[in-house]
Amino acid sequence: MHVRSGLPPWEPVRRRSSRNARARVALLAGVVLLAALVAALLRRGDGPAPATETVPTPPAETGSGDGASIPDPFAYTEDREDDFVARASQGAAHILYARSPGGALATAERVARWRPQVERAAAQARVDPDMVEALVFLESAGREDAMASDTEGAVGLTQILAETGQSLLGMHVDVPRSRRLTRRIGRTAEHGRNARAAALVRERRAADERYDPVKALAGTARYLTIAQEELGRDDLAFVSYHMGIGNLQSVLALYGDEQASYARVYFDSTPDHHADVQRKLASFGDDSSTYLWRLGAARAIMRLFRTDRAALERQQELQTAKNSAEEVLHPLDETERFADPAALRKAYEEAGIRGFPNDPAVTGLARDARMGELAERVGAEPGLYRGLRPEALAMAMYIGAQVRHYSGRQAPLAVTSTVRDEAYQAALVRRNREATRNYSLHTTGWAFDVARTYATQRQALAFQFVLDRLQILDEIAWVREPGAIHVTAAGGNATLLPLLERLG
Repeated sequence: MHVRSGLPPWEPVRRRSSRNARARVALLAGVVLLAALVAALLRRGDGPAPATETVPTPPAETGSGDGASIPDPFAYTEDREDDFVARASQGAAHILYARSPGGALATAERVARWRPQVERAAAQARVDPDMVEALVFLESAGREDAMASDTEGAVGLTQILAETGQSLLGMHVDVPRSRRLTRRIGRTAEHGRNARAAALVRERRAADERYDPVKALAGTARYLTIAQEELGRDDLAFVSYHMGIGNLQSVLALYGDEQASYARVYFDSTPDHHADVQRKLASFGDDSSTYLWRLGAARAIMRLFRTDRAALERQQELQTAKNSAEEVLHPLDETERFADPAALRKAYEEAGIRGFPNDPAVTGLARDARMGELAERVGAEPGLYRGLRPEALAMAMYIGAQVRHYSGRQAPLAVTSTVRDEAYQAALVRRNREATRNYSLHTTGWAFDVARTYATQRQALAFQFVLDRLQILDEIAWVREPGAIHVTAAGGNATLLPLLERLG
């Protein structure tokens, strides 16, 4: 089944189906992008047997027995699976809030209209109706006439391909007639002939059952039933709705356990543990690998819609305030900011900010020499603007250690900016038109920037993996800026603080 998000900014891959009961699902595969490149660049040999269970130590400390190694709090273990799944639903939420047509609240209102039909379809497939409802949220944003490209492509409430509907799901789909009716509906609506447009919509539903919400949901239920039979697990069935059954079976075969939970497959695969699985997931290039987590995020939105709309509106406000979820991590009205150099100096004195070292051998990070270059304009010394909250500094060190480990390179990432005060931020705005005039997370000490210059493509890919994994675990928010990756660390997590002991 070809399954597309109905939200325009997402670009999923194309899938096909076959007429043969077994062979048809094998053809449900996505386009593989850059697989050979990623495989060549990230291949690291055998690597350690488990996923990185300790945070990698600097080369000088390896084997020194000085206690510099600490457990990796983000390495998968089976007893933490439920926690990882819950985190992933939060970490994947930003794109839903940012790109749902009309916003998450408006989308939830549209989706909620179909709840009775959703429950019938879920009962047919014997799956959680909340997950089917989340699927409708992701695929069409609750719009029964959603069309990804044209009538041969993915259309309807659950975004079904014409060929899939006909060959796999037994739906009546007359593509030429559906296309003609779609054009006529558009022209009629433009001229305000609403009654005639409504009649044409009914005619199109008869010609193309994908546009009939009840029949589309019934087709989705049939797909999920087929996927359950092939894959044996509900979570895998939902993953396959976007990834394709054939693609997912190839991932499971690489992992070596076709009955493993998707959470285990996803979180237990890194560039040096089940590396072929990690490369395969990365190769799809269409968010297939995170589809289950986005379903979880959509389910959470729908629950808030029913139980606490004020909280949903607040989340919408925070999630869309910036190009990442950084204000969700540190809301403006709840987060301490540094007004001027005096306030920032006091934070250093009270250990609320810790100096950012220029010690690449230990941190895997190089401090840009220009950091704090505008200090004189606000009557301060440059060193004042070379620091972070302890938890943010520890997160930066974790990222540096992981990227160095996965890329096999000793060349450090370059950190170009750390803490600022509001006076410094105002000076920066006058010089740099790209600097925000509003709430900057740099003025809180939770954010830092990493230059988008890399020693090798392999290092860039390793950095991308680490960013994505930490974001999906809701530990950071990040966004690409013209010259840097802007990273905001979450607060309240002290598990990485022992890394600061490496600094002496």
